[in-house]
Amino acid sequence: MDLFFNSALGEGNITFVRPAHFFISGLTGVIHVRFYYVFLFFVYVVSVVGNSVVMAVICLDHNLRTPKYVAVFNLAFVDLFGNSALVPKLLDVFLFNHRRLAYNDCMAFLFFCYTCLSMQALNLVALSYDRLVAIIFPLHYHVKVTHRFMLSMIASFWLFIIVAVLVAVGLLTRLSFCRSVVINSYFCDHGQMYRLACNDNFPSYVVSCLYPVFIFWLPLAFILFSYLYIGWAMAKVARIQRGVKTFKTCVGHLSLVAIYFIPLLITFTLMEKIHPNARIINLSLTSVFPPMLNPIIYVLQTQEIKDSLKRLLKIKKTPRKPSNSVIHF
Repeated sequence: MDLFFNSALGEGNITFVRPAHFFISGLTGVIHVRFYYVFLFFVYVVSVVGNSVVMAVICLDHNLRTPKYVAVFNLAFVDLFGNSALVPKLLDVFLFNHRRLAYNDCMAFLFFCYTCLSMQALNLVALSYDRLVAIIFPLHYHVKVTHRFMLSMIASFWLFIIVAVLVAVGLLTRLSFCRSVVINSYFCDHGQMYRLACNDNFPSYVVSCLYPVFIFWLPLAFILFSYLYIGWAMAKVARIQRGVKTFKTCVGHLSLVAIYFIPLLITFTLMEKIHPNARIINLSLTSVFPPMLNPIIYVLQTQEIKDSLKRLLKIKKTPRKPSNSVIHF
């Protein structure tokens, strides 16, 4: 281990321990766990292909250059980048038993994973705001939701998350790990790491309490409020067919919200009642599953993307020309 010596608060010399590595110990004792890693590899391949297709379609089709698809493109990018940051390293750690991660590598791993997972939640907020304005204020939609507004909102989300995660990582670097370097998780988990410290970890504890509020609970509350408001507005619509048609435009986004938030909600609610390995598997699936399903849901549920795919792939059948050949007897 690398040792650094500090003098703090006049209490004499205090040994500050910055370990050379951390040890990822999650998923030990799980029967047939290698099949789970193979499944994760399949999920990763589907995620890469699906999100790449969605991003390519949005870039190539000028009809999809709308504020809504700016948010959809950003979600596909975050899903692709997030799964690429997590799954290959996860497979390297567990499948090939490279469980020792260098100190700086672990901090970088934490930063990229937390940034991408958090951005997924805030991107769903951007999409729910888009649906809220489109349904409640349809005549003012093009005034309220412009390209500049959507880009500004997404950029502000990125800035907020990057700063928040950098603060969390910066506080971890001030901790002394003289007790243990064993992290019982599937990646360099902030909550697991700061609890290993043997000096004052209260600032990291505060961050761990505030972070879920801004990244999980407030986004979930806004999304639920927006759809309750949409449901209340649709209930006032006299024509049932119009209400059903309006609801269909929200099905894809509601599916993404359910896939992302419900597993996390279950885990946070039953944190102390479930086995650590069950918690780790649930959280790992929550991390990698939505990025795989998001492009599938958007392709299947969004008529604009399906039409765009047909145009780009030229699936439309062209009529066969009649033959001009003449048969002589």
